[in-house]
Amino acid sequence: MEPAVIEAFDAVLPHGITLSCRAAGERGRPVLLFLHGFPEAAFVWDELLEHFAHPTHGGFRCVAPNLRGFERSSAPPEVAAYRAKPLMQDIDALIEAVSADSPTPGRLAALVAHDWGGALAWGFSARHPQRLARLVILNAPHPLPFQRELAQSPAQQAASAYMNFLARPDAPALLAENDFARLWPFFTAFAAQGTAPAEPAWLDDTMRERYRAVWRQGLQGGCNYYAASPLRPPTPADPGATAVTLPPEAVTVRVPTLVIWGMGDTALPPTLLDGLTDVVPDLRIERLPGCTHWLVHEQPQRVAALIEGFVQTPM
Repeated sequence: MEPAVIEAFDAVLPHGITLSCRAAGERGRPVLLFLHGFPEAAFVWDELLEHFAHPTHGGFRCVAPNLRGFERSSAPPEVAAYRAKPLMQDIDALIEAVSADSPTPGRLAALVAHDWGGALAWGFSARHPQRLARLVILNAPHPLPFQRELAQSPAQQAASAYMNFLARPDAPALLAENDFARLWPFFTAFAAQGTAPAEPAWLDDTMRERYRAVWRQGLQGGCNYYAASPLRPPTPADPGATAVTLPPEAVTVRVPTLVIWGMGDTALPPTLLDGLTDVVPDLRIERLPGCTHWLVHEQPQRVAALIEGFVQTPM
């Protein structure tokens, strides 16, 4: 079948933020919204945008924004601009804009999110359940078990130590040195032994150049997510997650949720799934052995099939 055409557009939001977006599928159709993580960008969803835009896979209107601070999207310099409230405002306004001509204005058929996009999606879904019919999370911990593990587990604190580096003021400059020499290992370092080759097949020269094109536009915005978040491993100078209290009722997600987890993710190990049903009562978990944190690249067809089965199931 012919792939859907990927289009690019800028979503100019009422509160002064512009998000550069990629999209596929006819306007007026039910909307799937895809949120990326760090150090990525909207382009990582292209294969799934094309898949779900096709009539045989639902004929959705599929939209993937570059989050605030990434690619050509607005990138306020101050760290406070990357706290939860303004980031949620971006997502809420974007949903309003891209779903206005859909069968359910103001409401998504599903929100699909990975890594930092997943962190935003968990919080957004807890606060604004009326905005989405379903939630799909890929290797992104719910804030309650993440706070628990960061505060109590030496293993998780060690696995997440990179977060404190990325929160440093000099991190963007250090990451950009020597053709982004400190960034490329992110794609191999978060893999349990035997789950990913030293040079993943998906990370070919073409893909590397796509990443370079994004990273050359600036890394400060992406690093500001880490600087703004209190969910970090504690250090002698910073209590991090140990100073955070999350009331369970404030982070409970009451929309049908699918979590897809690459089991070879060493930064976000499967222990983060423990107790998840306590705060996500309508939950389905799909564990993918042989996948790492980068499961969208590693097994896009498997990921697409799982999402399709979930979003096409009658409510």
